[in-house]
This record gives sequence, C-alpha cells and structure tokens, in this order.
Amino acid sequence: MELKQLEYFIAVAEESNFTRAAERVHISQSGVSAQIRKLELDLGADLFDRSGRAVSLTAAGNIALERARLVLDSVEALRQAVNEVTGLIQGRLTVGMITGCTVQGLFDTLAAFHVAHPGIDISLVEDNSGPLAERVRAGELDLALVGTSGEPPTGLGAMAISSERLVAAVPFEHPLAAKDHTLLRDVSGYAIVCMPDGTAPRALFNQACEATGIVPNIVLQASAPDAVADLAARGLGVAILTESMAVLHEGRLKALVIDDIVSTVGLALIWKASRSPALQELIRRSREAFADPLPRQVIPSGGRAVR
Repeated sequence: MELKQLEYFIAVAEESNFTRAAERVHISQSGVSAQIRKLELDLGADLFDRSGRAVSLTAAGNIALERARLVLDSVEALRQAVNEVTGLIQGRLTVGMITGCTVQGLFDTLAAFHVAHPGIDISLVEDNSGPLAERVRAGELDLALVGTSGEPPTGLGAMAISSERLVAAVPFEHPLAAKDHTLLRDVSGYAIVCMPDGTAPRALFNQACEATGIVPNIVLQASAPDAVADLAARGLGVAILTESMAVLHEGRLKALVIDDIVSTVGLALIWKASRSPALQELIRRSREAFADPLPRQVIPSGGRAVR
C-alpha cells in the first residue's frame, strides 16, 4: 500500500468519477484506475461499485475512506511537525526597524530568540516607516518596527506597542511658550521644522493640515528628531515632534500638545502572513515582550523615537 494510492482513492471517492479524479491529481485516468486496482487487491475488497454511470463507494469503500483520510492527515501532521523543528534549527529572518530607533523590548526579544535558536541568522535593516511597510508587503522583510499615524498599515499583521500625541516644541522665549497647549492654526502662523515625508509624525501632521485646509510653512526638514529639536532651539522654526522625542530636550524646549490633532503617532510591529516557524516564534516572543502596550514609548537616554 502506498500513500499515493490513498490519495487517488480519496480523489475518486470525492469526485465520483475516475476522469475528474485523474485531472485533480494530475495523472492519466488509466494510471488512477491501475493504482486503485492495486489498492483493492492489497486490501482484498472492492472499494467502488463501477456498475453505474457514476462510481460509488462499496461498504468496504466507506470504511476505507474514513481511515484513508486519517492516514493522510497524520502524514501531513508529521510533515508539519518536522518542518516546525527544522524551521527553527536553520534559516534566516530579516527584521526592519526605524532608523535610529531604540526600543529595548525589541532588542531583548531578538537577543532571547538568538540564544534559543542560534541556527537562525537575523539581519537588521533600517529605514523610514513607509519604505519598511512596503518591503514587508513585498516579502523582503519578515518583520518590521514602524511608526504609525493612526492605524497600522492595512493588509498586514500588526501589534501596537505605543501611542502618543504630537507636540509643538519651541524655545522658552518663543511667543507660544506662554501656554501649555496650542492649536494647529496657531502653530501654522510660524515657520515649521519637521521630519520628512515617509515618517509617522510627518504623516500625521500632513493629515491634520489637509483636514483643516492649513498650508504649513515648512522651512526645514531633518531625518533625525534630535536635529529637528536642535534647529528649533536655535530659533529656526517650531519643531513638530512626538511627546517622547520632545522630552529629551525639555531643558531647552517647551513642548505644547496640539489639542486639535487628536490622532496619535505610535510604534507597531508589522508582518506579512507566513507559515515560517521561525517568524511565528519571533512574533510569539514579541507578543510576550509587549503584552502591555505602552501609552507612550519610553526611549532610553540618547535614543530616538517614532519615525
């Protein structure tokens, strides 16, 4: 008895026709018939009644069909179990992350995964959030840490890690510094310094401006949040940052929450659906590491935040 014979037998039983079964398993009708005959000889019983226009199962065939399905299911389970083991013994994972972002939980997760599965090579790729999401969609990256403006990218698996408001950061002598909060129309009355397109803070700022019909006067852009803050501290414009970005510069800039931008910027892990055992294990470990999403991402001294 061979597994292919059981496969052909199940196909004929489900199609009630040798020709359709042959098309389904991609061999000739005579080949299917010959293998079914061998199976019947091996079992010592006819499995099909061939007297009608459509073949039907005999009593022995009905019993055999149930057992044949169990056998093939068991074989598939065996293959999957072996694949899961070998998939965690060797392979490669490529993880993307926002340029310059320091998230301790992700680094701890990668380190623990490497200790548990040293045969899996892990590569890190840095970029802005937009390109990272596209590379995940294209299958170039297995997992990526990205900044989000509102909801994570659609069509991908996602796990939120943090969420925080946009702020306008200004020197203490700036006219806006007299208040603790501000509005988008007030901020737009000044030159703006912000991060470039492709970053989550910029995306949220753009969305808010478009929704209110405001055309901001963006005079300078910088990829690094620290650079944006430095430019604002020198009086070159109002910095548009997230709360955690601004807190690193609280000694020289005052951060004002922009009240009418109610959506938040966040961090999220994203991935494309995959049966890779290594990726599934990394996602599982990540869920454990970030079981309690933070209302705002805590960035270690010298680190950078959402991009």
